[in-house]
Amino acid sequence: MGSINRFYEQFRASLSGNATLLVALGMPALIGGAGYAVDTAQWYMWKRELQHSVDQAAYAGAWALARSDSEDTYNTRAIQEFTGNLSKTSAIASAPNIVLADYAGGTANSVVVSATASSLLPFSSFLTGEAATVRATAQASFSEGGSYNACVISLAETGSGTTIGGNATVRANCGLAALSCSDDAIVVDASANLTTDSIAACGTISVPEANEDVTTEGITGLEDIYADLVPPTDDTSRNDACSGRGNNTQASLLPGTYSELVVRCTTTLASGIYVIDGGVLDLTANYNVTGTGVMFVLKNGATMKLGGSGNNNRVTLTPPSASDFVGTAYEAEADRLADVLIFEHRDNNAASPGHMLNGNSNSLIEGLIYLPDGDLRINGTADVAAQCLQISAYTINILGNATLETLCPTEDATSVGGSTPDVRMVA
Repeated sequence: MGSINRFYEQFRASLSGNATLLVALGMPALIGGAGYAVDTAQWYMWKRELQHSVDQAAYAGAWALARSDSEDTYNTRAIQEFTGNLSKTSAIASAPNIVLADYAGGTANSVVVSATASSLLPFSSFLTGEAATVRATAQASFSEGGSYNACVISLAETGSGTTIGGNATVRANCGLAALSCSDDAIVVDASANLTTDSIAACGTISVPEANEDVTTEGITGLEDIYADLVPPTDDTSRNDACSGRGNNTQASLLPGTYSELVVRCTTTLASGIYVIDGGVLDLTANYNVTGTGVMFVLKNGATMKLGGSGNNNRVTLTPPSASDFVGTAYEAEADRLADVLIFEHRDNNAASPGHMLNGNSNSLIEGLIYLPDGDLRINGTADVAAQCLQISAYTINILGNATLETLCPTEDATSVGGSTPDVRMVA
């Protein structure tokens, strides 16, 4: 017995077998942990690649739907992007499921793409006997971009753009637009009478309730399409003198450069370019004024006072057509210069208080009044009516009892660009 006791005492004191025992006991956990780590890394890689693929597919489908020229291809575009972004999972991924869904109160305004990837993994499949499956879903909403035309356009990019106040009446179904991104981009008093099919602005639009359904705010893609156009010129020196006596007094003016052009008698303007250098273009006197195929160019601080001030006079002005520029130095821009009645230099710095447009029921003023550096006021009892009068000015103020009416069709009005489509990943 003593020998046996001594053996157990020596065995109990020996530590050389502990490590082997611990390793043996921990081996299943070690092998299992390593296997689980390998499987988890593989699973995570599948999930990451599959999620990226459905994300890109949802984006592609939404962008296709946001444009009218590609909306019929949204399913094809989604499949292309899904397949193109697969690599490690290309052999085990399912075909994507692509559906349209309602989002944020809209109808079929988002694309939902879902897919799975399934395969046997070394460790988990040994335990479960089944393939591991990962799933991924993505949802992208979209809104279509819009294009806008307008015939009353304020070009200032900040601050107040267009103001219609008092009891003014504006009938312009061809649309209003403002490039300003400020809170007062377009302001129409409740007492004013506005009839239009479209009101668009980068900033905020304040209009009577009757006009709210045709307003679109926050359009960052609006632009001045004439911003790069150079005004034409005619450097021939001229004056605006009248000739004759009494009721026979009249002026027959020719194109060229005038220090000022002020109507003081019945006036006929030959077709061509009339440059007003630093003075005033004043056609408001109580005399008949007729000009066919004319363009007035304002520079060096020149201002404009346009329209009849009496009830018996008639102001009839029509702009050049494209054919009027054929054979001139401006032939290359003939189509863009056509229909411009007044063209202000962009550094004109018109004298205060700026430009004024009056009129009466006898006046007929057609074409585009383009004042990129000037403030335009349509005042008091002005009554301006035209088949297709268009106004683009830095700011526009229509005040008092003024009436402005243009019957220009929307498709013939000036393009002011539009909003870009909006696509967002929402889930």
